[in-house]
Amino acid sequence: MKNFVEQECEMRLLIAPGHSIGVETRLSYDPDDPYAVHVDFHTGLHAPVTWLFARELLAQGMFGPCGQGDVRVWPVGTGSRRMLCIALAAPDGQVLLEAPSALVEQWLQRTYRRVPPGHETQMLDLERELCGLLGKKA
Repeated sequence: MKNFVEQECEMRLLIAPGHSIGVETRLSYDPDDPYAVHVDFHTGLHAPVTWLFARELLAQGMFGPCGQGDVRVWPVGTGSRRMLCIALAAPDGQVLLEAPSALVEQWLQRTYRRVPPGHETQMLDLERELCGLLGKKA
């Protein structure tokens, strides 16, 4: 049985100043892929839209602006109104989302209980990964 760390939440898709719509989202962390987080956006299409990026990027974004290119993260607001902005860019366009900081922070803490920061390499089976890249059996 896999031991994923998942969290459902509603993010806000900012469509214009002062206007946003809710997007049901699932944050997912797999200890077998210890550096990455998966974010599934349920847009009403047949399958969710999934973005994959570094757990460390999300964690650093809780405290200040970080990221370059396709994914950027930064905090806004204070106290109970604190949110986490996530900007995603793809060839087809860009989106800006707001996520509840407290919920994301609690979820990150749960991922750290599974794989503490700095211990990610202990979770990797490098021989298996290398064989997979080379098309050989482990």
